Amino acid sequence: MLGINELWLFILSGLLLNVTPGPDTAYIIGRSIHLGWRGGAAAALGISFGCLVHVFGAAIGLSALLLTSAAAFTVLKLVGAAYLVFTGIQMLLSRQSPVADIAVQDDAIPLRKVFWQGALTNALNPKVALFFLAFLPQFVAADSPHKTAAFLALGLIFIFNGTLWCLGVAAFASKAASRIRHSQRVIVWINRVLGGMFVYLGFRVAMLQTR
Repeated sequence: MLGINELWLFILSGLLLNVTPGPDTAYIIGRSIHLGWRGGAAAALGISFGCLVHVFGAAIGLSALLLTSAAAFTVLKLVGAAYLVFTGIQMLLSRQSPVADIAVQDDAIPLRKVFWQGALTNALNPKVALFFLAFLPQFVAADSPHKTAAFLALGLIFIFNGTLWCLGVAAFASKAASRIRHSQRVIVWINRVLGGMFVYLGFRVAMLQTR
């Protein structure tokens, strides 16, 4: 159907990629510890929304453009890198809150901000676009007359499975961290670790090459 080959292998490969720990998992765990299940879920849904941008981009040829056009790749790369570094610096410079205020910290960071932070982190990362370009075509027949629909179908399957996994991670992390979520020191170090990770990823994205 739609010229998709080895669908079972695609689903299995996608699941293995989803469960592999990475920056997205760290971000979800950090937000789950900080804001509980709702914060972790918002982060997970935001990351999935950001992936949708790349799925549609791959389907209409944006990823191919990034591979062939140095100018387009450089612009998106630098925008994504700047956002990552800016977000990381904000986290690193976040001030320590009084212990009495930690209990109401859920209101300090709106869930919509957590959602869009995760979404933009993925949407502005050209490495994710290049990943979809390299991964999806392996499972679509070269002579398929419905390549766009096939790319969309595979991308949505990948995102659906990934979202389920990320929501599970958020639920587990929020329950496991229920006793330490209100710790002032833990909150500060979560922000520092996440901030350092974002800054590091920003520089990595900035140095990313098309070849």
